[in-house]
Amino acid sequence: MNVDAEPIRELVATASRVLAANDQDDFIWGHTSIRDPEGRGVWIKHAEWSLAEITPARVHLVDADGDVVEGDGTRHSEYPIHTEIMRARPDVGAVVHTHPPHAVALGATGQPLRPVSHAANFFVPPEVPRFTGTADLILTPELGSQVAENLGANHALLLANHGIVTVGPDVQTAVVRAVVLEQAARQQLLTRQMGGWPAWSDEAESIAKRDHIYSPRAVQAVWNYLVRNL
Repeated sequence: MNVDAEPIRELVATASRVLAANDQDDFIWGHTSIRDPEGRGVWIKHAEWSLAEITPARVHLVDADGDVVEGDGTRHSEYPIHTEIMRARPDVGAVVHTHPPHAVALGATGQPLRPVSHAANFFVPPEVPRFTGTADLILTPELGSQVAENLGANHALLLANHGIVTVGPDVQTAVVRAVVLEQAARQQLLTRQMGGWPAWSDEAESIAKRDHIYSPRAVQAVWNYLVRNL
């Protein structure tokens, strides 16, 4: 199979700019990837550029050993987040790793994400897992494998004192999940600041709300909206 890389590069670049426009940029850090259709690795942005600066020319193919096998540019050191999750999850076609401020703050508190808002119902129940193996960078396949194990079958993961990971069958879904997770964290922290006893939906209502709000068609429509806003 001969893969036309240009549409993939364009999609990674668009996803990167969408993330940057929605509270996910952190100077030159953070990245999103798409699984290579030929199984050669992941298409991911170059290091040393912000998410907002990514063009198709700044996207390359990195294999499971961390080698750049198509394209040029400096490879991100945390590539194992992407390669190891995709190794463990055949259903995952895209991975996002960013450092959005409210989700980082929520992860640092140790409190679980609660369904206090529509946004949180995109993820819970079950509880969003929290990786505590290290707060340092995920620099090795061994650490990447631990992250993948902690993620399990879930759609999102909080990396304590570090950032988030979201996944999806495609990059559109993974990006929307990252944006909505940050919104959910922000709303939860705001709720706690208001005082009193926070209320949240029970499990049955949360699942019903997820079905009503976050259908695949709605998620695609949110992606389209985010792209229009660039």
